[in-house]
Amino acid sequence: MKPTRFEVAIAIIDKKNSEDVNVYQVAGVEYPKELLYSQRMTRKLVQFEPNASKALQIAARAQHICRWKIPRNEYPMDRLGYLKWREELKKMHANITGEIILQVGFDAQFVDRVQKIILKKLIKKNEESQTLEDVICLVFLDYYFDEFAAKHTDEKIIDILKKTWVKMSNNGHEAALKITYSDKGLALVKQAIS
Repeated sequence: MKPTRFEVAIAIIDKKNSEDVNVYQVAGVEYPKELLYSQRMTRKLVQFEPNASKALQIAARAQHICRWKIPRNEYPMDRLGYLKWREELKKMHANITGEIILQVGFDAQFVDRVQKIILKKLIKKNEESQTLEDVICLVFLDYYFDEFAAKHTDEKIIDILKKTWVKMSNNGHEAALKITYSDKGLALVKQAIS
């Protein structure tokens, strides 16, 4: 059976992300960092929103596509530099994804919809952009939080958690509170949201 346009798009996204030179280790096995991240995004999206549209599924899978191509250290190491870097990344992710889905046969309207989700346009107003933001936060909390927290002060972590919490919907909050955290992680989350 011939694969669908959707399946081909996901396969191309995965192929691009498998080229990541950065690796991430899980249980002693090394994975290309962004390939692993994109698969975690899909897994979390399916748990959080089982009826997610194809557009949202593609946006979630491609949310960090080729991220390593714009290194953080090419921007000033301050808040402004960080925000500029993030903005450039979002544009790149949206452009690469747009090219892929156009190439596999999706129409311009669908491409525009996926790009808007990746760019997180009208977050809090656009349900799919909000769902993507929730999933991004949940993936961070579930898979990367403890490791990240170990590298920073409690004050910084609490500040980041507060900012993360504000971006999430009520459903996102409920899902975040069901994650199994380390004792320290749970204490930091409780402090941040109290």
